[in-house]
Amino acid sequence: MSAAGTDPEVEWRRLRPTTWSMCVLIFLVAFEAFAVTTVMPTVSRVLDGTSLYAFAFAGPLATGVIGMVVAGTWCDRHGPRAPLSAAVVLFAAGLLVAGLAPTMWVLVLGRLVQGVGGGAMTVALYVIVARLYPALLHPRVFGGFSAAWVLPSLVGPAAAGAVAQHIGWRWVFVGVAILVLPVSLVLLPAVRRIGAPGTPAAPPKRGRLAWATLAAAAVLGLNLAVYVHLPWSLVVAGLAAATAIVALRPLVPAGTLRAARGLPAVIATRALVAGGFSGAEVYLPYLLTDRYGFSPTTAGIALTFAALAWAATSWLQGRLGERLTSHDAIVLGAALVVVAVAGVTTVAVGHLAPAAAIASWTLAGAGMGLIYSRLTVLVLAYSAPGSQGTHSSALSIADSIGAALALALTGLAFTTVLGSGASPDLPFTASLLVALVFAAGALGTAPRVRARQVDETADAAPSSALRS
Repeated sequence: MSAAGTDPEVEWRRLRPTTWSMCVLIFLVAFEAFAVTTVMPTVSRVLDGTSLYAFAFAGPLATGVIGMVVAGTWCDRHGPRAPLSAAVVLFAAGLLVAGLAPTMWVLVLGRLVQGVGGGAMTVALYVIVARLYPALLHPRVFGGFSAAWVLPSLVGPAAAGAVAQHIGWRWVFVGVAILVLPVSLVLLPAVRRIGAPGTPAAPPKRGRLAWATLAAAAVLGLNLAVYVHLPWSLVVAGLAAATAIVALRPLVPAGTLRAARGLPAVIATRALVAGGFSGAEVYLPYLLTDRYGFSPTTAGIALTFAALAWAATSWLQGRLGERLTSHDAIVLGAALVVVAVAGVTTVAVGHLAPAAAIASWTLAGAGMGLIYSRLTVLVLAYSAPGSQGTHSSALSIADSIGAALALALTGLAFTTVLGSGASPDLPFTASLLVALVFAAGALGTAPRVRARQVDETADAAPSSALRS
């Protein structure tokens, strides 16, 4: 149970082993994600699975939605211990299957299992934070989570390349699986104290698992639409996008699709900012290598600077705590992402100096460091103990579907303009404009994250997590 009413600093010191173990788990999940991006070309070549290359990335994103829904309901009914244990086992098992796979199809199957575990693990960790830590510590914990996710982007690709070159690509999967299990054991003493919530869990919406499965299929369709020739790619993208939106509605709080004030706007903002950031990020290195002659290593500097900025502002917002309200952090973060995507788009349109694009993208990392942690803080602040798992899963689902939708639409824009024989700069411009629409949408919904009944006095009240 949470130690409400005690000194937050005392609680922070007491829970330090738990905090570190959760951050290490997230670090390993993130390391695996960045590492797989590096070694997958080698894997597909060795296993003769080039045709399944895209599916190996899209699959875990899709099945993760199912894991998020199941874990959210499970946590709300029985506490996070069992869901976390199951998530870790599934995540490690999927990695082992992928690492030992004799064919690409088996590797993809392992990735699908891994995705379920990874999605469930994220939700379970959020609920642990909500139930175990005082509200004033939530920004600090989630700042650590963000840093643990970003830091592997600095070391993951290089480390994975070295492992693949000197030991073998299979150890990228197997090594993470071996490390995840003992790290998770450190959490057991703390998680064992968290039982079912005192407040009865609200009955889940009927058919959530079926809607999650449909959403997963739509996510795959969105990512695979770019591989279908025109005009059928437009048809596939349209149907998949419509299906994703229809399936999303029962999986998120009422009012999310119209960004109603409070929790719905928090979820909507997460989906839009994830789409804006992801949609632009994948094309920045491509722009630098294709239009400016950067080497892949040099182009990665832009992402490295953004990762450092993300980690720095995540740490900063955690230290500021109550001196920076979640509302202000989210609005400022969304504004920085808009400025960053607009800056990169301007560079593409005018073929300006590449340093301007790198500087712009550093701002994007800074904005995400502010906004991501505080969105999670607000989700927990707006959630009763019996709904923390469901709302946390809704946040993660919105993140996945928002990013998948943006990636599909930016990819479709790129390939369509590229096939038209237009100027070489225009495909990048078209893709970045799509990402800019998502980012601008996030800035539009960000001010609505504060509920109508929450005024400045309530926002500063000691008992409210909204001040953090």
